[in-house]
Amino acid sequence: MISARFAHALFGLIMSGLMSCIVTGIATAKAVGFGPNTFTDWMASWLFCWPIAFTVILVLGPAVKRLVERLVRPQG
Repeated sequence: MISARFAHALFGLIMSGLMSCIVTGIATAKAVGFGPNTFTDWMASWLFCWPIAFTVILVLGPAVKRLVERLVRPQG
């Protein structure tokens, strides 16, 4: 098992991977259509975007979490 101190980074890695994969897939299909190179173009785009998405989540995630905590009323 992975130590709990890496939970934020692991969350960011998984979430950024999933989101960037979905978004680049949609954007690639929209930009180039479906053809023999679509999957290769998608994977190239995804591999370029994933590290950027991961960095953004790690850097901006704590600020977004604080903003959400300020916008949401506590239960109870």
